[in-house]
Amino acid sequence: MICPTAQGYTFERINKDDVMLLVVDHQIGLFQLVHDFGPDEFRNNILAHAAIGKVFNLPTILTTSAETGPNGPLPKEIIAMHPDAPWIKRNGEVDAWDNAEFRKAVKATGKKQVILAGITTDVCTAFLALSLLQEGYTVYENHDASGALNQKIADAANDRMRAAGVHVVSMFTVVCDLMRDWRNTPGAEELLPFFDRYLATYGYLARGHAAAVDRGTILPGESE
Repeated sequence: MICPTAQGYTFERINKDDVMLLVVDHQIGLFQLVHDFGPDEFRNNILAHAAIGKVFNLPTILTTSAETGPNGPLPKEIIAMHPDAPWIKRNGEVDAWDNAEFRKAVKATGKKQVILAGITTDVCTAFLALSLLQEGYTVYENHDASGALNQKIADAANDRMRAAGVHVVSMFTVVCDLMRDWRNTPGAEELLPFFDRYLATYGYLARGHAAAVDRGTILPGESE
């Protein structure tokens, strides 16, 4: 079977030298609205999202919405990762792009690509992603770190963004596209510890290989 390809499609890679990372309303109060992920999985995912900026040394901007109210503050782990990052505390704007200080911080990076994730997927994430797209940015939504009230809402929001031209991708996709080659820097030396902490399936794969090389034996009947 021959599958048709999109005419005129251009595969735009994430360029680590021309991309910023946005942490959007990953607040401990809003966290409780997320029901398309289990709480332990989603906590891991939002910390992994913030850690992408650290491991690749990306310009990172933090933003919160009405954090002195029920929405709550950012997790202390995210703040500790990015102590010097611009932190835009919005007092009313739902779409972060409506905040002049936030727009100024984004433009100050000089980057034209954006990796973002936030709570909730259908509001704070989608509104900002669509606004950035309209401003000419290439937008990659890390859907692993965007949470919604339920799966139906998440799917509809991601479909809306995808239809508009937002790249809806996983954390693993983001990291691998930024890295490109295990021999690069950041590469295997930096990313295998990242995966060990935030993507256990790959981390344990690497641990298993290390153990086999270090002290493994081939059992009778075992083969490649």
